Amino acid sequence: MPETIAGIAIPDTALVREAGALARRAADDTLFHHSRRVFLWGVLKSAARGLEVDPELAYVGGLFHDLGLTDGHRTKDRRFELDGAEVAYGFLRDHGRSEEEARNVWLAIALHTTPEVPLHLAPEVAVVTLGVETDVLGLGLDEITPEQRAEVVAAHPRPDFKRRILQAFHDGMSDRPQTTFGTMNNDVLAHFDPSFRREDFVRIIQDSAWPE
Repeated sequence: MPETIAGIAIPDTALVREAGALARRAADDTLFHHSRRVFLWGVLKSAARGLEVDPELAYVGGLFHDLGLTDGHRTKDRRFELDGAEVAYGFLRDHGRSEEEARNVWLAIALHTTPEVPLHLAPEVAVVTLGVETDVLGLGLDEITPEQRAEVVAAHPRPDFKRRILQAFHDGMSDRPQTTFGTMNNDVLAHFDPSFRREDFVRIIQDSAWPE
Protein backbone atom coordinates (compact mmCIF):
# COMPACT_ATOMS: atom_id res chain seq x y z
CA MET A 1 0.00 0.00 0.00
CA PRO A 2 1.43 3.43 -0.91
CA GLU A 3 2.53 5.70 1.90
CA THR A 4 0.17 8.67 2.22
CA ILE A 5 1.01 11.99 3.91
CA ALA A 6 -1.45 14.90 4.03
CA GLY A 7 -3.52 13.16 1.37
CA ILE A 8 -0.54 12.81 -1.00
CA ALA A 9 0.30 9.24 -1.98
CA ILE A 10 3.99 8.48 -2.41
CA PRO A 11 4.09 6.33 -5.56
CA ASP A 12 4.89 2.71 -4.72
CA THR A 13 7.15 2.08 -7.72
CA ALA A 14 10.67 0.82 -8.22
CA LEU A 15 11.74 4.20 -9.60
CA VAL A 16 10.48 6.04 -6.52
CA ARG A 17 11.98 3.51 -4.11
CA GLU A 18 15.38 3.73 -5.81
CA ALA A 19 15.24 7.53 -5.92
CA GLY A 20 14.45 7.61 -2.21
CA ALA A 21 17.28 5.21 -1.41
CA LEU A 22 19.77 7.29 -3.41
CA ALA A 23 18.71 10.50 -1.67
CA ARG A 24 18.77 8.85 1.75
CA ARG A 25 22.35 7.63 1.19
CA ALA A 26 23.55 11.00 -0.05
CA ALA A 27 21.83 13.45 2.27
CA ASP A 28 21.87 14.03 6.00
CA ASP A 29 18.61 14.25 7.95
CA THR A 30 18.19 17.98 7.34
CA LEU A 31 18.43 17.75 3.54
CA PHE A 32 16.54 14.47 3.26
CA HIS A 33 13.52 15.60 5.26
CA HIS A 34 13.61 18.98 3.52
CA SER A 35 13.58 17.27 0.13
CA ARG A 36 10.63 15.08 1.01
CA ARG A 37 8.74 18.12 2.30
CA VAL A 38 9.53 19.94 -0.96
CA PHE A 39 7.83 17.12 -2.87
CA LEU A 40 4.80 17.18 -0.59
CA TRP A 41 4.36 20.96 -0.49
CA GLY A 42 4.88 21.16 -4.25
CA VAL A 43 2.25 18.53 -5.01
CA LEU A 44 -0.23 20.10 -2.58
CA LYS A 45 0.21 23.52 -4.15
CA SER A 46 0.13 22.15 -7.70
CA ALA A 47 -3.16 20.40 -6.97
CA ALA A 48 -4.61 23.62 -5.54
CA ARG A 49 -3.69 25.35 -8.81
CA GLY A 50 -5.27 22.63 -10.92
CA LEU A 51 -1.93 21.43 -12.29
CA GLU A 52 -1.58 17.77 -13.24
CA VAL A 53 1.89 16.64 -12.20
CA ASP A 54 3.49 13.27 -12.87
CA PRO A 55 4.11 12.03 -9.30
CA GLU A 56 7.27 10.08 -10.13
CA LEU A 57 8.85 13.06 -11.85
CA ALA A 58 7.80 15.37 -9.02
CA TYR A 59 9.33 12.96 -6.52
CA VAL A 60 12.68 12.82 -8.29
CA GLY A 61 12.67 16.61 -8.66
CA GLY A 62 11.99 17.09 -4.97
CA LEU A 63 14.35 14.41 -3.70
CA PHE A 64 17.26 15.34 -5.96
CA HIS A 65 17.01 19.13 -5.99
CA ASP A 66 19.72 19.63 -3.34
CA LEU A 67 21.96 16.67 -4.18
CA GLY A 68 24.50 19.17 -5.54
CA LEU A 69 25.15 20.23 -1.94
CA THR A 70 26.17 16.72 -0.87
CA ASP A 71 29.69 15.32 -0.91
CA GLY A 72 28.87 12.46 -3.24
CA HIS A 73 27.32 14.57 -6.00
CA ARG A 74 28.89 18.01 -5.84
CA THR A 75 31.45 19.56 -8.18
CA LYS A 76 33.68 22.57 -7.63
CA ASP A 77 33.20 24.44 -10.88
CA ARG A 78 29.46 24.80 -11.50
CA ARG A 79 26.30 25.83 -9.68
CA PHE A 80 25.06 23.25 -7.19
CA GLU A 81 21.67 23.28 -8.92
CA LEU A 82 23.28 21.90 -12.07
CA ASP A 83 24.94 19.08 -10.15
CA GLY A 84 21.59 17.82 -8.88
CA ALA A 85 19.95 18.38 -12.26
CA GLU A 86 22.51 16.18 -13.99
CA VAL A 87 22.03 13.36 -11.47
CA ALA A 88 18.26 13.50 -11.92
CA TYR A 89 18.49 13.55 -15.71
CA GLY A 90 20.74 10.49 -15.83
CA PHE A 91 18.67 8.65 -13.24
CA LEU A 92 15.43 9.18 -15.16
CA ARG A 93 16.89 8.22 -18.52
CA ASP A 94 18.38 5.09 -16.97
CA HIS A 95 14.92 4.23 -15.65
CA GLY A 96 13.25 4.50 -19.04
CA ARG A 97 11.83 8.00 -18.87
CA SER A 98 11.78 10.05 -22.06
CA GLU A 99 14.17 12.80 -23.01
CA GLU A 100 11.43 15.41 -22.52
CA GLU A 101 10.47 14.08 -19.09
CA ALA A 102 14.07 13.94 -17.91
CA ARG A 103 14.76 17.39 -19.34
CA ASN A 104 11.79 18.89 -17.49
CA VAL A 105 13.11 17.55 -14.19
CA TRP A 106 16.56 18.85 -15.14
CA LEU A 107 14.98 22.29 -15.61
CA ALA A 108 13.02 21.97 -12.35
CA ILE A 109 16.22 21.46 -10.37
CA ALA A 110 18.46 23.80 -12.38
CA LEU A 111 15.96 26.65 -11.99
CA HIS A 112 14.70 26.07 -8.45
CA THR A 113 16.58 29.11 -7.12
CA THR A 114 15.44 31.29 -10.04
CA PRO A 115 12.25 33.08 -8.97
CA GLU A 116 9.11 33.15 -11.12
CA VAL A 117 10.47 31.57 -14.33
CA PRO A 118 9.73 27.92 -13.38
CA LEU A 119 6.09 28.78 -12.72
CA HIS A 120 5.66 29.52 -16.43
CA LEU A 121 7.04 26.17 -17.56
CA ALA A 122 5.74 22.60 -17.40
CA PRO A 123 4.04 21.48 -14.16
CA GLU A 124 6.96 19.13 -13.45
CA VAL A 125 9.22 22.20 -13.48
CA ALA A 126 6.94 24.40 -11.38
CA VAL A 127 6.28 21.78 -8.70
CA VAL A 128 9.83 21.88 -7.34
CA THR A 129 9.94 25.67 -7.06
CA LEU A 130 6.52 25.69 -5.35
CA GLY A 131 7.83 23.22 -2.80
CA VAL A 132 11.15 24.96 -2.23
CA GLU A 133 9.58 28.40 -1.80
CA THR A 134 7.19 26.94 0.75
CA ASP A 135 9.73 25.04 2.81
CA VAL A 136 12.66 27.48 2.76
CA LEU A 137 10.98 30.87 2.41
CA GLY A 138 7.57 30.19 3.90
CA LEU A 139 5.81 31.62 0.84
CA GLY A 140 2.14 30.85 0.46
CA LEU A 141 1.77 28.91 3.70
CA ASP A 142 -1.84 30.04 3.82
CA GLU A 143 -2.47 27.87 0.74
CA ILE A 144 -1.86 24.78 2.88
CA THR A 145 -4.22 23.95 5.70
CA PRO A 146 -2.96 23.77 9.30
CA GLU A 147 -3.86 20.06 9.28
CA GLN A 148 -1.80 19.41 6.15
CA ARG A 149 1.14 21.35 7.58
CA ALA A 150 1.00 19.43 10.82
CA GLU A 151 0.88 16.06 9.06
CA VAL A 152 3.80 16.83 6.77
CA VAL A 153 5.98 18.18 9.57
CA ALA A 154 5.10 15.23 11.80
CA ALA A 155 6.34 12.87 9.09
CA HIS A 156 9.36 15.01 8.22
CA PRO A 157 10.35 17.23 11.17
CA ARG A 158 12.25 20.48 10.78
CA PRO A 159 14.22 20.98 14.03
CA ASP A 160 16.43 24.08 13.94
CA PHE A 161 15.77 24.08 10.21
CA LYS A 162 16.48 27.71 9.35
CA ARG A 163 19.99 27.56 10.79
CA ARG A 164 20.72 24.08 9.47
CA ILE A 165 19.62 24.73 5.90
CA LEU A 166 21.66 27.91 5.72
CA GLN A 167 24.67 25.96 6.98
CA ALA A 168 24.06 23.28 4.36
CA PHE A 169 23.91 25.91 1.62
CA HIS A 170 27.14 27.47 2.82
CA ASP A 171 28.97 24.16 3.17
CA GLY A 172 27.92 23.15 -0.33
CA MET A 173 29.02 26.38 -2.02
CA SER A 174 31.85 27.94 -0.02
CA ASP A 175 34.58 26.36 -2.12
CA ARG A 176 33.02 27.50 -5.42
CA PRO A 177 31.99 31.09 -4.69
CA GLN A 178 32.25 32.10 -8.36
CA THR A 179 29.24 29.90 -9.14
CA THR A 180 26.94 32.05 -7.01
CA PHE A 181 27.16 35.08 -9.31
CA GLY A 182 23.74 36.23 -10.44
CA THR A 183 21.85 34.18 -7.87
CA MET A 184 20.55 34.58 -4.33
CA ASN A 185 23.19 32.07 -3.25
CA ASN A 186 25.76 34.82 -2.85
CA ASP A 187 23.64 36.15 0.03
CA VAL A 188 24.44 32.94 1.89
CA LEU A 189 28.19 33.27 1.40
CA ALA A 190 28.09 36.92 2.47
CA HIS A 191 26.15 35.95 5.62
CA PHE A 192 28.81 33.49 6.75
CA ASP A 193 31.90 35.34 5.51
CA PRO A 194 32.00 39.14 5.99
CA SER A 195 35.04 39.30 3.70
CA PHE A 196 33.12 37.79 0.77
CA ARG A 197 32.61 40.26 -2.06
CA ARG A 198 29.87 39.74 -4.61
CA GLU A 199 30.63 40.19 -8.28
CA ASP A 200 29.21 43.52 -9.45
CA PHE A 201 27.20 43.15 -12.66
CA VAL A 202 27.40 46.87 -13.41
CA ARG A 203 31.18 46.90 -12.93
CA ILE A 204 31.57 43.85 -15.20
CA ILE A 205 29.76 45.76 -17.97
CA GLN A 206 31.77 48.93 -17.40
CA ASP A 207 35.10 47.07 -17.34
CA SER A 208 34.39 44.78 -20.28
CA ALA A 209 36.71 44.61 -23.30
CA TRP A 210 34.33 46.74 -25.36
CA PRO A 211 35.46 50.36 -25.74
CA GLU A 212 31.84 51.55 -25.53
